Amino acid sequence: MNNPLSSSPMPDASPEQQALQQALAGMMSSVARLSVARGLPYAAVEEMLRIAFVQAAARAHPGLPEHRKVSRISTTTGINRREVTRLVGLQEARTAPRARSLVSEVFAHWRTHIPYRDAEGQPRELPRQGPAPSFETLAHEVTRDVHPRSLLDELCRLGLAAWDEAADTVALARDAFVPHGDRVRLLGLLGDNVGDHLRAAVDNVLADDRTHFEQALFADGLSLESVESIRPLVREQWQTVLAALVPTLEARIAADVEIPPAQQRRLRVGLYTYQEEAAPAASPSPSPTALEPRKA
Repeated sequence: MNNPLSSSPMPDASPEQQALQQALAGMMSSVARLSVARGLPYAAVEEMLRIAFVQAAARAHPGLPEHRKVSRISTTTGINRREVTRLVGLQEARTAPRARSLVSEVFAHWRTHIPYRDAEGQPRELPRQGPAPSFETLAHEVTRDVHPRSLLDELCRLGLAAWDEAADTVALARDAFVPHGDRVRLLGLLGDNVGDHLRAAVDNVLADDRTHFEQALFADGLSLESVESIRPLVREQWQTVLAALVPTLEARIAADVEIPPAQQRRLRVGLYTYQEEAAPAASPSPSPTALEPRKA
């Protein structure tokens, strides 16, 4: 049976096409690493990629008559007509809006709102019940649809908070919302965070104007000790960003409560670091290593 995806290299690829292939190769290597590590076979990833290509091609030609859709998608993607017909016939994979994460909202509220922070700006240890500041009032400030005890149990299950039953007090156990031992939730965060970052980068590349804020700082020639010394600084800056943004966003959400669903927008703001061993230099460079700000 013929391979529905052409595997022949593009002849005489332009510099832009070569750069595109290199960029995709870098992203795919991480996809492959995660898939292999979690036992997801190539066939499953290939099927998802085919579906994504067909959906992207269909969105690129929104006004196309139905009788021309298969041919146009096949021409656009390089997937043969029979395979396109099969994929179009499948129920379109729809990504339902992710449910509101009340646990993450409680966590962020606790870390950023002044009544729940001590004189040094750190999250207070709170009585579980009682007048403010308590965990009960904290939870009610986020939602009254879920009982505070249910939110506390979930925070404790994820290793994000600890409940001292003898004193009946609650304390945060981590300084970032990284659920411990919950692979399903961690993979969900991976898809959300990396997915939105990638969507922002692609939008910026495809659009004439830069729709999304996206910048990075790159440095090499560092020792492991130097890299480790930067991590606390980055964490401090992230806490500063959270302290500024979370109350503002909560206030804007409250102000926009009457906005019709069709006009609502969502926003994700993130910060990340990545470090690894530097690739061996092709040839010695006489110039010193420079710090290079980059706009992705």
